[in-house]
Amino acid sequence: MKAIETVPQHYIFKQLPKPTALVDLENKLTEASDSWFSLFGTRPSNSMGKALTAQYKNHKAFGSNTLRHCLSDTKTQKFRHKKNDKHGEKWYESTFSPWFDEKENLLGTIVQVDEISNVIEKELELKRINTLLDAKSEVAKVGSWEYDIATEKLSWCSMTKKIHQVSPSFEPNVNEGILFYKIGHSRNTISMLFHKLMENGTPFSERLTIVTKKGEERWVVAGGKAIKKQGKIVKLFGTFQDVHNQVMAELKTKENEQLLQTLIDNLPLNVFIKDKDSRKVLVNKSECEYLEMTQEDLIGKTDFDLYSKEVAQISRDEDLEVMRTLEPMLGRETINVRLDGRATNFLTSKIPLLDLEGKAYGLIGMSMDITNLKQKEDELRDLINVTAIQNKKLINFAHIVSHNLRSHTANFSMLLDFLIKEKEESEKERILKMLTHASDNLLDTLENLNEVVDISTNVNLDKKSVNLNESIVRVQQNLSAFLQKNQVEFNNSVPPKLMVSCVPAYLESIILNLLTNAVKYRNPKQNPVITLSAKRQDKNVIFSVSDNGLGIDLDRYGGKIFGMYKTFHNNKDARGLGLYIIKNQTEAMGGNITVSSEMGKGTTFNVYFNEENQ
Repeated sequence: MKAIETVPQHYIFKQLPKPTALVDLENKLTEASDSWFSLFGTRPSNSMGKALTAQYKNHKAFGSNTLRHCLSDTKTQKFRHKKNDKHGEKWYESTFSPWFDEKENLLGTIVQVDEISNVIEKELELKRINTLLDAKSEVAKVGSWEYDIATEKLSWCSMTKKIHQVSPSFEPNVNEGILFYKIGHSRNTISMLFHKLMENGTPFSERLTIVTKKGEERWVVAGGKAIKKQGKIVKLFGTFQDVHNQVMAELKTKENEQLLQTLIDNLPLNVFIKDKDSRKVLVNKSECEYLEMTQEDLIGKTDFDLYSKEVAQISRDEDLEVMRTLEPMLGRETINVRLDGRATNFLTSKIPLLDLEGKAYGLIGMSMDITNLKQKEDELRDLINVTAIQNKKLINFAHIVSHNLRSHTANFSMLLDFLIKEKEESEKERILKMLTHASDNLLDTLENLNEVVDISTNVNLDKKSVNLNESIVRVQQNLSAFLQKNQVEFNNSVPPKLMVSCVPAYLESIILNLLTNAVKYRNPKQNPVITLSAKRQDKNVIFSVSDNGLGIDLDRYGGKIFGMYKTFHNNKDARGLGLYIIKNQTEAMGGNITVSSEMGKGTTFNVYFNEENQ
């Protein structure tokens, strides 16, 4: 084998890829690689044998004193420097190592240069990140801790120490760290969590209370995570955040919410808050009780989920108008009809909820149940109407009594005066007969008036459910001779099982008067035909009695037909009292009576029996 040719040391040094130089004890350059001269932009002819400081004259962050110190020290030294060229700023690191001969005599220094621009850039980025993290840690009050399993050393960062209010030099152990937690729940919890983290690597994040070195109680969030190596836990790492102000604010908010909820729950009003889509976001106890649902069930519901479609649409239109105009709706009477058909009268107010920019993001609603008030108002109105009618009847009755009794009194007075002055017995006997007839007429008048009084005063008679058809048959039997004599033809289509709510005596009186009237006012050219029918309509039973009699001129007598002593035909049996009594009896039971008629073709009376108040 051919021996390798010995290459002179100079040529080996010259070809080194890393910029390298040899400096003697006088700090003069004795040898350098081509890469060295390329880096520093010098030539061997101008550099060899000259001071090394001349090589670094274009490099910044570097001083001659630093260079002399590195060259004179027998230990390896490093320093950084930078240079600007056409490609920009570049950083370098020069390493100075002592140069010995084979007898360990110091001959000088070996200098090597590495470009570290990327390292510097990464260091600057790391420094920036650390600065940012420190700033965020300061603002967010988030610290960290680390526990080494092997050395059992616990380390706290500066923020963690600051939260615990200990000195920057404080070095805790695990037991000391746990003792900072408040006795009870917090200390027991952190002990358990730390043990599970060490044994099983179970991570945790828990809000707990500590007592600082200065004795202050603070809320913190302690977190921990295990770091494993080859499946074995080697370190524990965690965060430590001061959330005391946040927790105090949350507790204060909860207290205010509880205070608000307590206040609105005890208001005698239905209170609710809706969002922009009219979904309920808050309801009070009264609203829950009214809708028979819990708060959890009502939250998120709209009126379309709770009320009839028509009522819900009205409410939604009101909501949109309030939020659009920003004008409150105050004290408006509304009617809510629930899905089960139950209706409630409310006095409702709606007020827009405004954000910081003055835009509506919902509304507050308050409703007061006035159903009972409306019922009382209706009852009062009905009572006023009844009182007015009764007063009118009383005035009318007073006029009748005054007129009729005055007429009878004047008649009696005149007849008695004639009797006193008369001498002949035959004339006296005639006057006595006239007095007897006048007395009978007075008794009839008093009986009629007494019947009217009886109807008007018995307004609280109990109503019962009575079979209408059976009552008709009973009246027909009582009038059988009268009806047969007048050859009356009946057409009865009343349902056999139809029941009406009425005062039984009044029902028979009404049927009797209507039937006898139909016969009294029959057309003399034909036999009377009476048609009876009945049907249910809404909350009433309508009983109709039609005849083919003379008929009534309603244009002429329509306003007087139910008046007392009103007659419209030259019938010697007419007293003008039957229809007046029928009307009073019907109204006393909460019903009504109407009439339709055409001259020469007959008359139809419709009696309305009120089935609502049974």
